Amino acid sequence: MRLDIISNKKYLDVNRETGELYIAEKIDRESICPSKTSASCYLKLELILENPVRIFNIEVEILDMNDNAPQFRRDVIHLDISEATPNGERFSLSNAVDPDIGSNSVKTYHLSESEYFKIEVQTGRDGSKFAELILKRTLDREQQAVHNLILTAVDGGTPARSGTASVIVLTLENPLRIFNIELEVLDMNDNAPQFRRDAIHLDISEATPKGERFSLSNAVDPDVGANSVKTYHLSENDFFNIEVQTGRDGSKFADLILSKSLDRENQALHNLILTAVDGGTPARSGTVSIIVHVLDTNDNAPTFEKSLNTVKIFENSPIGSLVINLTAIDLDEGSNSDITYTYSLYTQERTQETFNLNPTTGEITVKGMLNYEDFKIYDMEVIATDKGANSLSGQCTIKILVEDMNDNHPEISIKSFQSPVNENIELDTVIAVVSVNDKDSGDNGIVDLSIPKNMPFKLRESSDNYYELVVSEPLDREKVPEYDITFTVTDRGSPPLSDNETMTLELLDINDNVPQFPQSFYTIRVMENNAPGALLSSLTAFDPDLHENQYLVYFIIEKEIANTSMSMLFSINPENGNLYALKTFDYEIEKEFLFHIEARDSGSPPLSSNVTVHIIIVDQNDNAPVIVSPWRAHGSVVEEKIPRSTDKGSLVAKVIALDTDSVHNSRITYQFLQVTDATLFSLDQYNGEIRTMRMFSYRDPRHQRLVVVAKDNGQPALSATVTIKLSTVETAVKAYSDMTEMPLEYDIFSDLNLYLVIGLGSVSFLLLITILVTIVLKCQKPKPSKTAAPCRNSVISERNSTIADSTLVSNDAYWYSLFLAETRKGKLVVRQPMPKGSRYIVSSIPRGTGLTDTSDSAASTLQV
Repeated sequence: MRLDIISNKKYLDVNRETGELYIAEKIDRESICPSKTSASCYLKLELILENPVRIFNIEVEILDMNDNAPQFRRDVIHLDISEATPNGERFSLSNAVDPDIGSNSVKTYHLSESEYFKIEVQTGRDGSKFAELILKRTLDREQQAVHNLILTAVDGGTPARSGTASVIVLTLENPLRIFNIELEVLDMNDNAPQFRRDAIHLDISEATPKGERFSLSNAVDPDVGANSVKTYHLSENDFFNIEVQTGRDGSKFADLILSKSLDRENQALHNLILTAVDGGTPARSGTVSIIVHVLDTNDNAPTFEKSLNTVKIFENSPIGSLVINLTAIDLDEGSNSDITYTYSLYTQERTQETFNLNPTTGEITVKGMLNYEDFKIYDMEVIATDKGANSLSGQCTIKILVEDMNDNHPEISIKSFQSPVNENIELDTVIAVVSVNDKDSGDNGIVDLSIPKNMPFKLRESSDNYYELVVSEPLDREKVPEYDITFTVTDRGSPPLSDNETMTLELLDINDNVPQFPQSFYTIRVMENNAPGALLSSLTAFDPDLHENQYLVYFIIEKEIANTSMSMLFSINPENGNLYALKTFDYEIEKEFLFHIEARDSGSPPLSSNVTVHIIIVDQNDNAPVIVSPWRAHGSVVEEKIPRSTDKGSLVAKVIALDTDSVHNSRITYQFLQVTDATLFSLDQYNGEIRTMRMFSYRDPRHQRLVVVAKDNGQPALSATVTIKLSTVETAVKAYSDMTEMPLEYDIFSDLNLYLVIGLGSVSFLLLITILVTIVLKCQKPKPSKTAAPCRNSVISERNSTIADSTLVSNDAYWYSLFLAETRKGKLVVRQPMPKGSRYIVSSIPRGTGLTDTSDSAASTLQV
């Protein structure tokens, strides 16, 4: 296959082998499509294909690019505009052309900055842009006859391109057309007089005499004749006036005449206004400034602000420090005011060695070391001389006062110091004497002595610069064993200087503190059956004193209980306060001990204190329950008979056990260990009552065997057992309640009332004695016990039953059980109701014929 181009081979060509179309020559759209009527531009090609022969028509669109800048047809545009043209008048300008199309063509115009003209861009019917020149303000040919403007056309391409043209505007007077006629143009007064310069500068010496003349430049006026400059006027002033002169050409000019002597120091510059006025109608005028510079002459001597200058300077001012800047004032100027400073007189020889005067600036600085304590006042005279042709001079006196500086530290000296001292030292006692000193003077030499606050001491001034340190508050070594007393001396300078010295005051101990126990009352619990020699507690007291005043010895304050000394029961280590038990205690015999322990120091005189010790014996479960009911003559088997017709719920027997241990360990519960028929009897585990659960039947055996165990509440628990053999009989038994109230047929009942009265009286007497003893014991105890300890021969149980030997207080069931047990012993049992409540006083008396029969009995009465 072979391709070839038939037309437009100038710009495009084709690769005959591959068919690729490529550019043969640079394409210029504006030369191919010069007309801008159509926005599109195409290159039309005809391609021929050989074998078989075929022709293809191809159109290649050429896109425009911004490769042409706008151009004006003329580089310079000339405009003639009359100065009488009104504002807002428009003038057409030739537009720029751009071969590019669309946004790449001319877009807008810009005019160079001008106060008279502006442009306005217009759009033609074909979309082209052109500009119109607009007059903004009236022209004046005399002021500016030609206006040069730059008009710039800018297209809308990226980047934008531009073209410029010069616009030259000529300002014309009212134009006249002359047609072979000679016409004379008459002048009008349209111009004001003008000076060639904006200001006229004149230099006049202040020594110039009055009447001196100075020529001034004249004003010009473009107008002619009467419309030209006619006269001059000078602004009102005190020193100058003018005189108007006429030149050979008829022009007018003015001379400036000095009418009064000048003084530069009063007024160095004179501003005048010269006005030129023409002869037109109406008259026009023009002004110019006349600036007169008054030149100086050396007619003023230097002067100081003060003829006497007093200066104060600190003695520690370093070398080079500024003392004073002496500035003399000379009203002249230039070399006439250049001043040189010199010393005229030294009142002291050492002044020149101590201070330096700068001849140019007049500064006086420190040259040597100053010391207030050596020299206090310096006097000198300084002369100021100018450098004028005829030099003039002035002088002043300087008095330099050296001020004292706080450059000496105050000194402190401890003249005497007493240490150590007893802690009971008396108030207002002097323990130290201190002196202070400061070499400075004035406030710098006044010093104050102080000690730290919150100390039991104060300073007292005894004489000039001498102080005494005295005791102001009581001292206590146990609180503060020693004091570090810092004496600080401070002067009243600014800034203040100070010095200090620290002394240590040691306090000696005295025996002023009694031994102290951590507690005022000790309660120590000791388990009974303890081993002899066991450590009970450590009662250690504390004494804040030192040495022998601190060594403590411990004692037991002797006290006898039941003819037994406390030192036989307890022992205390006299050195460390360890308390030991010397014997084994039995809770059932001794329940508590109350005594005092004393701690005594070894001071002189010795001091002591004591503490109360309460020893409480703690019970152990070391006693097994004892069954006291039903009564047993021999062994542990009890035989009882009950009617066979006993009803359900009837009381058959009551087991009562006693435990001499404490309340907790004496709590007893009852259980069946063995029972012949478990369906026939029930046992209350708390009160030990055995009751029938049903009525007997003919099938039940006649003999029933019950084994009851009574167990206490200790750890480990202890117990006792009783065996009850019950035999059923057919004979009925009277009710218990009847038996309790049946008449007694014993002979002794005739004297029963007498016995009761004696028994009740004895009990009342013993009760009264017991109350009195209890009150006495409670008064001796610091803290009474919460519950009174029971006597050894009694035990209080939670079931409200109490046994004392053969005496029982209980309800009806207890009463019946006691009645059965005591009658078998051959004793008489009597009960008597208490005045209030349902309880009873029960007494058991051995049977006999007289009072002596009951003397061996331990009959007693208890109440619950």
